[in-house]
Amino acid sequence: MGGFFGVVSETDCTQDLFYGTDYHSHLGTMRGGLAVMSPSAIDRYIHDITNSQFRSKFEEDITKMSGRLGIGVISDFEDQPLIIGSHLGRYAIVTVGVVQNLDDLVKSVFDRKGHFSEMSGGEINPTEIIATLINQEDTFAAGLERVHEEVEGSCSVLLLTREGIYASRDRYGRTPVELGRKDGTWAVTLESCALPNLDFEHRHTLGPGEIVRVNSDGYETLREPRDTMQICSFLWVYYGYPASDYEGVNVEDCRNRCGACLARRDNTEVDIVAGIPDSGTAHAIGYATEAGIPYRRPFVKYTPTWPRSFMPQDQGQRDLVARMKLIPIRDLIQDKRLLFCEDSIVRGTQLQDTVRRVFDAGAAEIHMRPACPPLLFGCKYLNFSRSRSLMDLAGRRAVRELEGTGDHVPPEYLDPDSEKYADMIERIRQRLRLTTLAYQRLDDLIEAIGIPGEKLCTYCWSGKE
Repeated sequence: MGGFFGVVSETDCTQDLFYGTDYHSHLGTMRGGLAVMSPSAIDRYIHDITNSQFRSKFEEDITKMSGRLGIGVISDFEDQPLIIGSHLGRYAIVTVGVVQNLDDLVKSVFDRKGHFSEMSGGEINPTEIIATLINQEDTFAAGLERVHEEVEGSCSVLLLTREGIYASRDRYGRTPVELGRKDGTWAVTLESCALPNLDFEHRHTLGPGEIVRVNSDGYETLREPRDTMQICSFLWVYYGYPASDYEGVNVEDCRNRCGACLARRDNTEVDIVAGIPDSGTAHAIGYATEAGIPYRRPFVKYTPTWPRSFMPQDQGQRDLVARMKLIPIRDLIQDKRLLFCEDSIVRGTQLQDTVRRVFDAGAAEIHMRPACPPLLFGCKYLNFSRSRSLMDLAGRRAVRELEGTGDHVPPEYLDPDSEKYADMIERIRQRLRLTTLAYQRLDDLIEAIGIPGEKLCTYCWSGKE
C-alpha cells in the first residue's frame, strides 16, 4: 500500500523526517524515498528496499541533507518522491493509493501531445500522472481538487513546495492523513504511531477530500472535508500498525475486539489459542481472553534477516520467505488441539504450508479463525499485492469450484447463514486440511471497529461500493 510522512520545522527537519518515514516501513514493499527543500534546490534520495531496511539505506543520505521542509515515502512499486518543474514552481510529490483509470489518464495526456518518463519496467509512474493533473490548474489546491475528481481508485498526496507542504486526503478518506505538532515543528503522517516517539502531539485528522497547507505557523484548510467517508476496514484487520489510531479507533484494541467476537460465536474445545504472527496475534489475545483459554506462541517469527513475505512478486519466493521466518516450537504443538487466529486468508497457499508443518510437528487438531469474512472481491482502491489475480483468492476459487465459474458471486455466498456459504467454507477448509474453519461475520467486524458501517469500505468482502 505505502505510506508517507512530512515535516515543516523552524530548524532542520531531516532527523524527524528520517525516523517518521521509517515508521511506515511495514506498509511498503519496494522503494523508499526522501526529499528536503534546501535554500537552493530540492535534495532527494530514492533506494530499493526490497531486501533491506529503509533505515540502513538512508542513514548516510540524511547526513548530506539539510532543510526546514521535507517529505518521505515508502512505496509499493514506483520511485518516489518525484521532483517536478512546472508553472506552479518546482516541487516534490509523493502519493499513496492506486489509480485504476491510469490508461485513460495517460491517453488524455498523449492526446494533448504530452509525454511521460517510463519506469524501468516500461510502465508509467502513477505519481507522475498525479503531478500532470495538478499542473493543469492555476494553483496547487485546485490541482489537488482535480486529482480528487479524475482519479478512479484512491490517491492521498503530499506536495513539498517553497511555501509549505500541501497535504490532501483521498476524496473518500480510504487512507488516513494526520497532523501532529511539537515546538516549532509540524508533521503530516499516514500512521499516527509515527508521532509520539518523536514528541509530536496529534492535532488534526484530515477528513475525506480535505486539503491543507502546512507551514511553521500551523495549517490552513484550503478545501473542507467532504461528507462521504469510505475508510478501508482492512487497516484495522491487517495492515495498520498496532499503535496507530484511525478515526479515533486504535488498531490493537480493535483487533482484540475482533478476536472476542470470534470467541463469542465459537464453542470449539481446544487446548491453546495462538495467532499467526504478527497481525494475527492481537486477534488471538482477544479470543483467548474472551474464551478463557490459554494463549501461547507455538510459532516464533524470525525477523532479523527475512523481509515481509508478501514482498516478492514470485509466489514461490513469497512461500519460501514465509516458511523461513516462522519457526515451530514442537513442545507447544505435540498432541495439542490448537486454535489459530489469522488476520485473513487471501490465497491460502502460505497458510496451507503452515498447517502442514504444524501437523508434522505433532498437532492433534488445527482450528482456524480468520478475523474478517472471506475475501471474494479484488480491492479497487489500494494496492495489497500487484501479482494477485481475482481467481487467486481462496474464496473466489471455492465459488468457481461450486458454481463452475468464478466470474460472478451469487449473493448466497455473502450470507453467513446460507448453505452455499457453508459449502464455500467447507471447500476452503478441505483445501487447507484444517480440522475446522470459521470466519468472522461482517456485522461483527463492523461492531469491533466501532465506526458506522456506512463510513467503512468493505468492498473486498461484500462487493458493495
